[in-house]
Amino acid sequence: MNLSNLLQMQGMLIIIMVLGLFLARMGTITPEGRQLLTDLVINVTLPCSIVKAFLIEFSVDILQSCIAIFLAAIVIQFLGMGLSHILYPGYEGQRKRVLQYATICSNAGILGNPIAEGAFGSIGLMYASIYLIPQRSFMWTFGLTYFTVSPSRWQLIKKILTHPCIIAVELGLVLLIGQFQLPGVISATISSLGSANTSVSMLLIGAILSTVDLKKMVDRDSLYYCAVRLILIPGLVYLGCRIAGLEEMVTGVSVLLSAMPAASVTAVMASKYQQDAPFAAKIVALSTILSMITAPLWCLLFV
Repeated sequence: MNLSNLLQMQGMLIIIMVLGLFLARMGTITPEGRQLLTDLVINVTLPCSIVKAFLIEFSVDILQSCIAIFLAAIVIQFLGMGLSHILYPGYEGQRKRVLQYATICSNAGILGNPIAEGAFGSIGLMYASIYLIPQRSFMWTFGLTYFTVSPSRWQLIKKILTHPCIIAVELGLVLLIGQFQLPGVISATISSLGSANTSVSMLLIGAILSTVDLKKMVDRDSLYYCAVRLILIPGLVYLGCRIAGLEEMVTGVSVLLSAMPAASVTAVMASKYQQDAPFAAKIVALSTILSMITAPLWCLLFV
């Protein structure tokens, strides 16, 4: 890992995030604009960046690493589920459900991908894309049960398989294993849109932060959650990966993505299902800000 590149990447992310916050406070990015940015990231720029990450030369070592990080991600999701049931005994009702959902669902998709790419290059982004398959599956299965009744099995399978990012991973794997070459104009289009993902994602995060009163953002509950999300979980993941003897980059990507803040969709879900939406927005905002400090510190372990 190149530490100077990582710090430069972090600085750039912070600047773009602050710009998004400023544009939202000025009214340039409206609530409708935030929804547009969300749809743009999930449906266009992030899937393109995922496909772009798979356009590399295939090797058996890469396949083995992809399998290793996929299995590690499954274990990490079950770890998050277990922690969500034992770490919040003093909480009840809406706030507890928000905390549980935010414990198993991080913002690794929007925020983790650009950071993984900045820290480990295109290989890191590819591994991050594999890592996110179990998380997205859990997000729309077990995660959804914290707010509502479980969907039918068919709805569940359909939701997972038709998610744009899952489709992008499936397409990327086909291109990687088959070593198929896309037409030049298609490849250039995917590369151009994928390159925009980092900037658009951070503008979105900044716009989300603009909805929270920064003076009221820090309290005991939000700080406790941030300690769980940003310190405890990645710490346990790091120890587990070392004990399992996983390859260095697989360990690095697993730790880094497990150290990402609360998923921004936490606030959306809380609002949709009449839960504690203000608290959900608060922990998304605070954990996102603090992750700008904690993520580089975790990365120092792999310099």
